[in-house]
Amino acid sequence: MMEPTKTRELGRTGLPLTQLGMGSAPLADLWTKLPEAQAEAALAAAWQGGVRYFDTAPWYGNTLAEQRVGHFLRQQPRDDFALSTKVGRVYRRSRGPHDPPIGPWAGGLPFVLRFDYGYDGIMRSYEDSLHRLGLARVDLLVIHDLDFGYHGDEAGVARGFRQLEDGWRALAELKAAGEIEGIGAGINEGPMMGRFLERHDLDFFLVAMPYTLLDQGPLDDALPRCVERGIGIVIGSPFASGILATGPVPGARYNYAEAPPEIMEKARRIEAVCARLDVALPAAALQFPLGHPMVAAVIPGGVSAAEVERNLGHFRAPIPAGLWVDLKAEGLLHPDAPVPG
Repeated sequence: MMEPTKTRELGRTGLPLTQLGMGSAPLADLWTKLPEAQAEAALAAAWQGGVRYFDTAPWYGNTLAEQRVGHFLRQQPRDDFALSTKVGRVYRRSRGPHDPPIGPWAGGLPFVLRFDYGYDGIMRSYEDSLHRLGLARVDLLVIHDLDFGYHGDEAGVARGFRQLEDGWRALAELKAAGEIEGIGAGINEGPMMGRFLERHDLDFFLVAMPYTLLDQGPLDDALPRCVERGIGIVIGSPFASGILATGPVPGARYNYAEAPPEIMEKARRIEAVCARLDVALPAAALQFPLGHPMVAAVIPGGVSAAEVERNLGHFRAPIPAGLWVDLKAEGLLHPDAPVPG
């Protein structure tokens, strides 16, 4: 059984994070529009449950998540929580129908982005985030979505990394001045971890997809390098964007799209092993990543107080050691995967 309020230090930053945190993409009208009161209630449920680490980003709802998270957190004592947000996108107001909203947001706000990983872009993004949050500081900044999924091809990714050569100076200045405690990179694609490790002295990774109960590819390369260098890990999508929370039901989502047949089948097999040992699939998914020594926190989202409370319950649920043994025996878990307990 795990306790949500227990803290772990994030790599070499020394910053303590509650090992259960809260992501905010679902609060930003991801696939479904949320009333303000419902978003506020979800955040309040997390706080009541002892969660004290919150993550957000300008991208979520085209700045809506930062506004919602900030509205809640600025009512709490500032020293009682840790907060991360992200850089790499700069927003301006929409100028009408020729600026249609982009992204998976059912609602969101009428602002339009451009990618900018340069010095001025990162400083602008950081200052804009503070204004939206209504807070004088954040604890962590994360380089967001510098990958093929958002930049298309090698030329686009290379352009982003060239910008970041200058942008890194902004992040280093903020850290040296004590404005932030750590610099991270958000990862949607496992191989990008190696690319960052070759170029920048990161404090942590926020891994959104490649390390879950369904996939442990980084154990073969990037994660051992993180251990060697003391680089912390936050797991940003422990439910693999949906399927590990809902189970392999029709329409289940994986990697923010409908799950393909092979993922549905693997999820069914994992769920069957869980059922034999009377373990809920979401409980196994939430707790598994924390077996790795560099993982400081998992940060599922939640669209309602009830959903957040379910996550808290799953996090506390006892899981027998035999579950991990059986998953490895059936080839459903990397043989070298570190497991809780």
